[in-house]
Amino acid sequence: MKGILIGILASFFFAFTFILNRSMELTGGSWIWSASLRFLFMLPFFFLIVFFRRNVKQLFFEMKQNISVWLLWSFVGFVLFYGPITYAAAYGPSWLIAGTWQFTIIAGLLLTPLFSKMVLTDSGLKKVKNEIPTKALMISSIIFIGILFIQSTQFKHSSLNILLLGFFPVMIATFAYPLGNRKMMEVCGGRLDTFQRILGMTIASMPFWLLLAGYGLLTVGPPSVTQIQQTFVVAICSGVIATSLFFFATELTRHSPEKLGAVEATQSTQVIFVMLGDILLLASPVPNTIALIGVFIIMVGMMLHSILSNKQQNELKKAV
Repeated sequence: MKGILIGILASFFFAFTFILNRSMELTGGSWIWSASLRFLFMLPFFFLIVFFRRNVKQLFFEMKQNISVWLLWSFVGFVLFYGPITYAAAYGPSWLIAGTWQFTIIAGLLLTPLFSKMVLTDSGLKKVKNEIPTKALMISSIIFIGILFIQSTQFKHSSLNILLLGFFPVMIATFAYPLGNRKMMEVCGGRLDTFQRILGMTIASMPFWLLLAGYGLLTVGPPSVTQIQQTFVVAICSGVIATSLFFFATELTRHSPEKLGAVEATQSTQVIFVMLGDILLLASPVPNTIALIGVFIIMVGMMLHSILSNKQQNELKKAV
């Protein structure tokens, strides 16, 4: 339950990403700067956090041991996640991006077999592949149905071109974010805390963001003052606060695919926060009855995830 509540709080701050990225595109800002500036702003914040916790030396030692692995999974978890998200904002409204992003609650569960766990057998400890948690997948599917309800009323107002360009890049991100996050948790093996892991991934992904920023200078020119300001807000709210909260929540549940799936499913509440933000900040119309039914379905799905996690926790206590 603690992980779920932290995940919902993270979703609130993640919602700023979709709203402000769309706002920047509507005012002429480029997705190139929306993506690269966020991580450039994040770097000093996380460095100071880790520095004052006196954990920088340990982080650099871990990165030096597996620098190629850090570069690979940081690219997947950060670059292939946030690049497509900001690119899609140029072609679709924030509700479409946020709604499509919710497929990550399914993608995260589908990725489960790519990871292993240690199981005690008669012959000793043995590494076995995780199985897709079917109950958690069914509940996440219920949440996804609620998201489709929310989105269904909007499809008729968008062209096929907007739907495709605002859909496929985000689908790449839905798999990249949980894959990169989980692989880095696996690589770190509990030796690094949440802040160290985020700083390490930010540093490892920095060459790609610098290349993108250089490309931006040559093609679209420097960012406007407004875009710099809005990207700074996204960096703080989404990059620092939300990422820290979400990574901490996944760290709490990393040993249980079901609980990890429940925490990742809390991202579905982003749709609600983005919808409210669109109404208040971007003057979008108030949701109709079908959309509100979708919100209700999402909340039911979240409750079922919580019940499933608590039930599994009680069964584990009884077994012990």
